[in-house]
Order: sequence, then C-alpha cells, then structure tokens
Amino acid sequence: MTGLRERKRARTHAAISDAAIELFLERGYDQVSVAQVAEAAEVSKRTVFAYFPAKEDLVVHRFADHEEEPARIVRARPSGVRPLAALREHFLAALRDRDPVTGLNDNPHILALTRMVRETPALRTRVIRFQEGTVRALAEALRDTAEVPALTARLAATHVVSTHWLLSMDNFEAVAGGRSADERYPEAVKAAEHAFGVLADGLSEYV
Repeated sequence: MTGLRERKRARTHAAISDAAIELFLERGYDQVSVAQVAEAAEVSKRTVFAYFPAKEDLVVHRFADHEEEPARIVRARPSGVRPLAALREHFLAALRDRDPVTGLNDNPHILALTRMVRETPALRTRVIRFQEGTVRALAEALRDTAEVPALTARLAATHVVSTHWLLSMDNFEAVAGGRSADERYPEAVKAAEHAFGVLADGLSEYV
C-alpha cells in the first residue's frame, strides 16, 4: 500500500511540475499564477503548495538532485583521490554526457528553461539559495572527509561552486547563441581543465 501511495504522489508531483513548466514557457513565469497551474494540473491550489511550498520551487526543483551532488562526489571518492580531482573528473564526465547542469545541452526545451531561470529575478534569487545549500553541503563533506578547517572548507566550496556556475553559464551562452553542444564541447573541456587547474594551484595545500 505504501508503494502505491508513493507512486501516486510521484505522478501528482510530476503532473504539477509539467503543467507549471509548460505554462511558464508559454506565457512567462510572472504571467502565470499558482491557481492557473493548479487548474492546468487538475488539482487544488492547496495541493500545489503541498508539493511545492513556493512558486519558485515549481521550476528550481528540477535542479534539486544536483544541490548536494558535489558533496556526494567528495564523500564517495576512492581512497587516495583528492576532493578537487574527483570534482574535476565528475564535471568532465558530465560534459561528455551533455548533462544540462553543465550548460552543454542544446535541447530546445532545456535551453528555454535555462533562459527563463536566468531572466526571471525571482528564479535567480532562488538559484542563489540553491547554490548556498550546495556550498554548505560541500564544505561539510570537505571537513568530514579531508579534515579541512571550517573556514578553509567554506572558501574552497564557494570557489568550486562559483567555478561550476561560471563554466555552465559560458556553455549555455555559447549554445544559446547558435552553436551546437558538439561544436562547443572541445572548448568546454579546455575551459574546465583551465578552471580546475586554477583552483588546484590555489587550493592544492588543502583539497
């Protein structure tokens, strides 16, 4: 019975999210109310808020799996592998896979969604909170697994997350400007190698 209940919740969650994203992309985020999302998803407004506490969460939840991803990579790295090396390899693998989180994805729907996030003040603010959560989780992972002092861990985590965001936005701008993900890929790899090299030069004593 629990499994059935969870599957039903997952379907409702997906239906609300899909309806919201479709309306936001069609009409604009600020032009769509939560009531309209509820109507499109055929649920009550109260149900929408039960699954998504704030309107911004209807969009940003799509990135939720990535919020603690750097921390997971650091905690799961093989013995003898430095945290920064593990994060570098993970980002390069994500580029190869054209993971949307790297900005290197030319799917029109993903491009439109990323553009909306970039151009909508409320969503940009929510992304900042998302990044702050990523920094906190990564700093904690560095303290726990690499015995990095608290302040140093926060500084390192901030640099890593900011670098990831900068690389992703550069890739997005190139693809949104008309280049295919495949065309951009060699430059994206070169940029990532350079960026992580700069990080390594400055953080090598610690991570």
